[in-house]
Amino acid sequence: MELLQRFLKGDKPAIARVITKIENGTDPKLLEEIFPHTGNAYFIGITGPPGAGKSSLVNAIVPKLLENNKKVGIIAVDPTSPFSGGALLGDRIRMNDLALNENVFIRSMATRGSLGGLASKTKDIALVLDAAGFDYVLIETVGVGQIELDIAQVCDTTVVVLVPESGDAIQAMKAGILEVADILVVNKGDRSGADRLILEMKFAFELRDEKINWQIPILKTVAIENQGIEKLASTVKFHKEYLERSGEIEIERKNKLVLRVNELIEEKIKTHLHNYIIDQKQLKKMIDKAYERKITPHYITDEIVKKMFLKKEV
Repeated sequence: MELLQRFLKGDKPAIARVITKIENGTDPKLLEEIFPHTGNAYFIGITGPPGAGKSSLVNAIVPKLLENNKKVGIIAVDPTSPFSGGALLGDRIRMNDLALNENVFIRSMATRGSLGGLASKTKDIALVLDAAGFDYVLIETVGVGQIELDIAQVCDTTVVVLVPESGDAIQAMKAGILEVADILVVNKGDRSGADRLILEMKFAFELRDEKINWQIPILKTVAIENQGIEKLASTVKFHKEYLERSGEIEIERKNKLVLRVNELIEEKIKTHLHNYIIDQKQLKKMIDKAYERKITPHYITDEIVKKMFLKKEV
């Protein structure tokens, strides 16, 4: 297949076409063909609340990752337009300079209503960039606040970005977003309150009882002025070395494969349920009865589940 051959050689138009096919679901076997070529890239997640400067941080760190002739793929998950359903491609615009580099490939994706900070196809597209020969794959989440936990199921190193205005650090810990952090960054560190937030974060991590071998670094950056970026890049590389040296990277990647398989099983069941098991006409009749308060939604659910597992008619 000519497209696949060009893709595996790192041809950018071919990579873009493969991604489009996978996003649109027009070639279901394409992922199976490229999967044997995956497993070589290192995945880095950049997440955090809106306005934390994630795109600026990506812009600043990528040149450091490109050293020694490395290749970097970037997936920027953008908010979905409420009118067209497409991505509001702010990240692509801000990364124009990077896009001109022959060793960089950028793809913006719309969330299309998906929660967790990632678009529904992000995990598949990350594998595409892996197979295309990129050494690092950076994934920047949409910035939806406290629910961006999907990123930890994809990336080897997750960088959580906060700013001095992020609020009470302890509350953020309770919310869960910091639980996914391998590296914590306080960006816009020249603003008032940055040092106080760093102290709060250090105190919060010290309070945790977890016995972990990796002590989460807390770094200060000013991305737009390139301050602290060298330290951040070296810390990401050090975390990579730590995971490889300790053997944790293999354990973590296998655990993530289990999560991905379970996730795909759920997706397949839902699709099968709606497309093949549920009689939509019969369901409509039951919904009408429920609307008239003759039966309950629980009854409808029980009947559908019975049909699914016991092969009883709804």
